[in-house]
Amino acid sequence: MYTKISETHLRSISSIVGEEHCHSSLDQRKAYGRDETEDLSFPPEAVVTPANTEEVSKVMAYCFEQGIPVTPIGGQTGLSGGALSVYGGVGLSLKRLNQIIEIDTKNLQVITQPAVIVEELQNACAEHGLLYAPDPASRGTCWIGGNLAENSGGPRAVKYGVTKDWVLNLEVVLPNGEVMETGANTLKNSTGYNLTQLMVGSEGTLGVITRATLKLIPKPKRNILLLVPFASSVDACSAVSDIFRAGITPSALEFMERAAIELAMEFTGSHELELADDTEAHLLIEVDGNHEQILMSDCETIMTVVEEHGAGEVLFAEDQAQKDKLWFLRRRVGEAVKAKSIYKEEDTVVPRYALPELLHGIKKIGLTIGFQSVCYGHAGDGNLHVNILKGDMSNELWDKELPAAIRSIFELVVSLGGTLSGEHGIGLVQKDYMDIAFKPNVLDLMWETKKVFDPKLIMNPGKVFPSYYWKGNIM
Repeated sequence: MYTKISETHLRSISSIVGEEHCHSSLDQRKAYGRDETEDLSFPPEAVVTPANTEEVSKVMAYCFEQGIPVTPIGGQTGLSGGALSVYGGVGLSLKRLNQIIEIDTKNLQVITQPAVIVEELQNACAEHGLLYAPDPASRGTCWIGGNLAENSGGPRAVKYGVTKDWVLNLEVVLPNGEVMETGANTLKNSTGYNLTQLMVGSEGTLGVITRATLKLIPKPKRNILLLVPFASSVDACSAVSDIFRAGITPSALEFMERAAIELAMEFTGSHELELADDTEAHLLIEVDGNHEQILMSDCETIMTVVEEHGAGEVLFAEDQAQKDKLWFLRRRVGEAVKAKSIYKEEDTVVPRYALPELLHGIKKIGLTIGFQSVCYGHAGDGNLHVNILKGDMSNELWDKELPAAIRSIFELVVSLGGTLSGEHGIGLVQKDYMDIAFKPNVLDLMWETKKVFDPKLIMNPGKVFPSYYWKGNIM
């Protein structure tokens, strides 16, 4: 069993970070006991906000010695419960590590602390004509550290990749307080195991990231944005693969069911977009680059492909204001669904050619079990967000049928060559479905890897691994 935090522990931790940065009041603990995962709440026993790597190291060393669990907490925008202190202990907020240390314009790199907001980092780089491309829907509030922990993606991952593709080197505090660098600030590195990529996406279960060196590229000068309507959601999904097979790699290719757009317009109060009565889904397609003629040629190819799949009248965004409005609606879909109903969101991902079959299968499962779903996501890389709505279902039926529905969806996803999460992570809410994606020997290997880094299992306990791993080792 883990050690409960006492007054003695609080005094010891306060001596490291200062009394004003070690909180145990109920209000403070509740404030750090939530993220954006449904309505879950798991307050830590204490909230600790260190100022730098040295203080993080000392806090971790003390907690390791005392057997106190530690949950790293970022911007609290996660959707898998990764920042929830399910076993109490210390909620370690990195909010004071919020500086961009250096933008290296010669080597196209940026060195940053974890609590920098993603959009602020993007804007700072853009002032130098540079691009940090990963841009989750929550980029205006989420932190770089959380993006690293979850290997976040976003709309432009289809062309530019997810967070892991932009990371060169990390400074990490291990559970016992030791500090290490995982790699080097070079574009190539074949020196030993790739610990950098092991840390990215490890969801705070192996260590605390306190500094990151990230790649940058020159910012493209132009982009064109198209909104393409379809009378059939399956036809919209079918068009996605053919766009790439035609030789075009959009910078973004988003799928939205009609209900997703309608909820976003209702939620934001923006009703400028007129939807034809026979429109069932849209693709939001962006191409970017430096040469207008090439981009227009790409759009002509895209138009040919979507017309072959029965697209309706295509809207070309006329100016930056219209582009911003379309992206505003797309980025608010998740919040809009959450505001409409109790829901459960799954972050499925399949090979993009399998998207039509996935969407059809999800709707079929919904009809069988009796739930409605709103689907949208990053169709360009096969990442479909499935929002299961409670609607008018009774609490009893919801609680009884939901786990079976989710398991059926994940089994379908894996049968199509996909996996459980494309960018939200496993965290707390998906851990008991990991057996669908991995055989026992693979899960055991991951568990043994965790124990090498974290032999006392204090680092973000209760996450990623199925419940029986935790119950068998800490209870």
